[in-house]
Amino acid sequence: MSSNVHQSSMGVLNLRGAEKKFQLTRHTPSEEVGFFVKHFWVVSWDLTGQEPYSQDVIPNPCVNLIIENNRTGIFGASTDKYSHSLKEKGLVFGAKFKPGGFYPFIKRPVSQLMNNPMNVKDIFDIDASTLEKMILSQEEEGTMVELAERFIQQKLPERDSNIILVNQVIDRIIEDQEITKVDHICQRFKMNKRKLQRLFDQYVGVSPKWVIKLYRLQHAAGQMDTDHNHDWLKLSMDLGYYDQSHFIKDFKTIIGKTPDEYVRQQVRSLSGLQPQQ
Repeated sequence: MSSNVHQSSMGVLNLRGAEKKFQLTRHTPSEEVGFFVKHFWVVSWDLTGQEPYSQDVIPNPCVNLIIENNRTGIFGASTDKYSHSLKEKGLVFGAKFKPGGFYPFIKRPVSQLMNNPMNVKDIFDIDASTLEKMILSQEEEGTMVELAERFIQQKLPERDSNIILVNQVIDRIIEDQEITKVDHICQRFKMNKRKLQRLFDQYVGVSPKWVIKLYRLQHAAGQMDTDHNHDWLKLSMDLGYYDQSHFIKDFKTIIGKTPDEYVRQQVRSLSGLQPQQ
């Protein structure tokens, strides 16, 4: 297994400013576990003597097993931006399952997990408090990953080829900016629309239409992370929107702020000021 410092935003808003407040690393799983798990991640921070920091995170089409003191659980995809408050000193460990990668563990529609997190004991036969003590007490992130691999490996289901298909579809959505409608996916994969929608409901937990919108807007936010001067009309057209107002409305729905508000928050954060919430 290998680890690396987080290279891309992966849905973390205003990453350059946020890096001053916390550290985020990812760890590659073993080949066996890696069929289901995309990566393990660790967020750590030390804000002793400082004001609490609220970090915004864009939703993503993945199930996450999150281990945090008194907040451990298995969380499905969410369609809304959410914020996490960082105070004093702390650490959170997570296992991010591939899109569709958690379905074989529960064998029921992953959409049922939306706003309805699962207890880890229901899947892995270990209660949350024991898991928190086992993982969060470790000093080395590599040891945390080894322990997580061990209890996940004990419950690994059979491999499911639909996981591969789901990830091929989502990878295509991310890479091909010309995909702006569900029909485009159906054409490229020669798949019936209803079959595609059922597949996403069962394995991913959100609709393919929402996934398309998510990555278009995440792409826009990523551009704003590196360039604060934008022609919103041109950007909206580049992302496949027919008008600027529709783009701004969708951006605020997912990101929580208008493009102008988001850029101003970044500028304040990079200049050392606390972003307004």
